Amino acid sequence: MTGTDTKDYKTLPGSDLPIVGLIHLLILYVAWGSTYLAIRIAVDPVDGFPPFFLGMIRVFPAGVILLSLQKLRGGKILPTRSELYLLMATGVLMWVGGNGLVNWAEQRADSGFSALIVGSMPIYVALLEAVIDRRSPSFRLIGGLVVGFAGLVVLSYPVLREGSTGDLLSVIALFMAPLFWSIGMILLARRPVKLGSLAISGWQQLFGSVGFLVFHLVVAEPIRIPGTTAWLAYGYLVVAGSLLAYTSLMIALRILPASLVATYAYVNPVIAVFLGWLILREELTVWTIAGAVLVLLGVGVVFEDRRRRNNAARKAAAGHP
Repeated sequence: MTGTDTKDYKTLPGSDLPIVGLIHLLILYVAWGSTYLAIRIAVDPVDGFPPFFLGMIRVFPAGVILLSLQKLRGGKILPTRSELYLLMATGVLMWVGGNGLVNWAEQRADSGFSALIVGSMPIYVALLEAVIDRRSPSFRLIGGLVVGFAGLVVLSYPVLREGSTGDLLSVIALFMAPLFWSIGMILLARRPVKLGSLAISGWQQLFGSVGFLVFHLVVAEPIRIPGTTAWLAYGYLVVAGSLLAYTSLMIALRILPASLVATYAYVNPVIAVFLGWLILREELTVWTIAGAVLVLLGVGVVFEDRRRRNNAARKAAAGHP
């Protein structure tokens, strides 16, 4: 089953998967997988933007554009008061806490390393949901969590062993980023907003831009004149990362199985590691490869546990034994 009725879409020969959905999934793979490289370039300590300033000028125009598109399509863009508070909270959590910490960390951390740490987000979500629901995790989920976090330890060990205080703080920021993003996702999933996906993302990014501005002022980020490469990376982050990829995600979720769309969690870190090695000559060590395998394996087990629980819930709802 796909996310919605696919009879109006041309499907891939020999399957029921709509071609347009697969194209958008490919866009999601490449666009979000490459944003870690773009961030690394855009926040270069010498020729780049200050990290929170970068976040602000990235998400503000994206938010305005998304809300404008929703309005042009005749959709509702004004949330209720309670929805506004929710969008404000999740926008700050996901963009400032999630994306902003990645921006800050990538001033020192490699893009591939950052992507692998942040790619553990499904593990954080599974752990948080188990705690919130006061649900005892299955042995399978416990195994996935242990393997995934072991991968994070393996990835981080060389940096923690040989790095400076700045490297340690970058690692801590990267560990915290998926936690904040996960909290925002769970809040939004459990308190649905009755707006179109473009409006939801638009408001979140606008509130995120306000949060970025506050942090930019509080930490007194220095004023820099970025180089041409940093400006190109910034443009790519706005167009590919904040507009194109998010829109592709929404379309893919509507017409493809959610389990297939979720594979971006596996693919994005792999693309990020490859691009970091290819373009920035970031080092690929045994620690990197071993940690990556463990993290991706842990994510896979978490997804499998979720799939089995969902299937069991559907059977129970349908009255099947």
